[in-house]
Amino acid sequence: MVKVLEIPGGENLKEFAGYLWQRKIPHRIHFNQGQQELWLADPAYADFVVDQYRRWKQGEALEQVEVVQQNGVSTGDAFAFWLLHTPITLALIGISLLLTLVTGFGEVLQWLHWFTFVDFNYQGNYLLYQSFETMISGGEWWRAVTPIFLHFSLLHLVFNLLWTWELGRRLELVYQRWLLIALVLFMGVVSNIGQFLMTGPMFGGLSGVIFGMMGYTWLWDRLCPERRFGMPPVLMTFMVIWLVLGVSGILESFGFGAIANTAHLVGLLCGLAAAPVVYQFRERLWRKL
Repeated sequence: MVKVLEIPGGENLKEFAGYLWQRKIPHRIHFNQGQQELWLADPAYADFVVDQYRRWKQGEALEQVEVVQQNGVSTGDAFAFWLLHTPITLALIGISLLLTLVTGFGEVLQWLHWFTFVDFNYQGNYLLYQSFETMISGGEWWRAVTPIFLHFSLLHLVFNLLWTWELGRRLELVYQRWLLIALVLFMGVVSNIGQFLMTGPMFGGLSGVIFGMMGYTWLWDRLCPERRFGMPPVLMTFMVIWLVLGVSGILESFGFGAIANTAHLVGLLCGLAAAPVVYQFRERLWRKL
């Protein structure tokens, strides 16, 4: 990220920061020795942001124009920006789309069995599946991860992909990419193991990772308020309520289908556990563009 402005610590930047997010300009406001530092993910926006800040300070209304027009960036270039700066998040979305479609939302069993936590088959009406030890000894390590990419309904898929985009890109714009990969693997694998031990192999979805990211960002904003992710606290409340409703069986009774509640809970705990660890090494982990 690149620093473009140093602003007195007492100045209220809420309106200006809201404008930048409305214009889809990724940024962070960092407090340093009584000063506020405005950092941008993409240096290409620096001149525009500095000019808009100057006009705003002079009392002019913030220009209601698209940033892409100000910078001469087309819609294709905007996509190129996200492709360049958030490839891991986009890869999570792309792989989820691919495997969900290939497995026919869980209906095409000849493909599905390759990506579940362990291999399985049906004998009559009975589901027979291998043990965790057999998966390990057989070298099928990919199965520890691939269930996060499986989704069993369109609503399930859309809900998870929207949250993955919203949370994943925030993390990826701030940290070195390998850290996001490590967090996804940690949250995904541990939540998959927990869910398998509770229900067997017929589960899937990015929800465990999403709950982990939500827990991570919520706790991070309290550990490191000078470099907040800025997710509204009410979203964490919503996630906890959703978890309680899932465990109670209410959501299933309303037609949401079987919900991987164990994966949600374990993912959330993983996110809460990871935040303090990353915080200890934060200065080495910030992303440098």
